Amino acid sequence: MSKTSLLRNSLVLAPLVGATGSLVTAFGLWLMFIVVTGAFGHSMNALRPRLLAATHLPASVLIAATLTGCVELGAQVWSLQWHQHVGIYAGLIALQCVVLEHSGFFRKHKRDRLQLYGLFGALMVALGLLRELLGNGTLGAHLPWLTGSTQQDWPGWALTADGGLRLATLAPGGFILLGLLIAAWQAYRRTPPSH
Repeated sequence: MSKTSLLRNSLVLAPLVGATGSLVTAFGLWLMFIVVTGAFGHSMNALRPRLLAATHLPASVLIAATLTGCVELGAQVWSLQWHQHVGIYAGLIALQCVVLEHSGFFRKHKRDRLQLYGLFGALMVALGLLRELLGNGTLGAHLPWLTGSTQQDWPGWALTADGGLRLATLAPGGFILLGLLIAAWQAYRRTPPSH
């Protein structure tokens, strides 16, 4: 594993654990990630041949910060409640764009980019779904936030009457659940010893 892939993967960990307290925040942040990185990739692919090598980093920082800021303002207008729950994790998308550009990610095939989008989205949505189920005992709570609705919060489908394990919605619970999922995945992929 190279240093750039290690940095890229560690930057994905913060929103993966921090912004997946519910399905709605996880899905919304994934949509923001797709929009910003897609627009950033197209912008840098158009500008890269016209820039000197020494100006690639400042240009990528400027473009990533601008796109992320615009998307965050749009999210605030669309649904302020949802934007407040996403918090600082939306700002990390700009940093992820710069790291992806530095590692040459946007020069790769479209298939590789779609694979990253799909994997990140699947992880975000799966962890958000599990944490909401375990932590709140609901499914789809606050769904009107993503639709931009101003009506009262929809409580979602309540699966347990007394809520759930509150620790699962907090960041330490996210780390614990992610660790358990990684351990389960490694146990599943382990080949049985041959005798």
